Amino acid sequence: MNIKVTENEKECILAIEGRVDTMTAPQLEEAVADHADSCDKMILDLSDTEYISSAGLRVVLIAHREMEKKGGLILRHPSKNVACVFKMTGFSRSLCIEE
Repeated sequence: MNIKVTENEKECILAIEGRVDTMTAPQLEEAVADHADSCDKMILDLSDTEYISSAGLRVVLIAHREMEKKGGLILRHPSKNVACVFKMTGFSRSLCIEE
């Protein structure tokens, strides 16, 4: 998994490429923690994310809870597979997803 971070004054975008699974979720969790304080809104760009496991979903929930205190979390352009996981788990009802 690769994470490309882009920050401006109000938001940070974490573009995630590859798989978010048990092995890579800690890397995403670290990136979220490193940037949560410096932005008002966090965007996870999931257009190049092939797969997300329960470990990745846990990190998304952590990011959501942290950013809920500020400007929020947006899940942008999830791939078809990832969007399906969000729908099956019910995440699509409680998280802001831009398709």
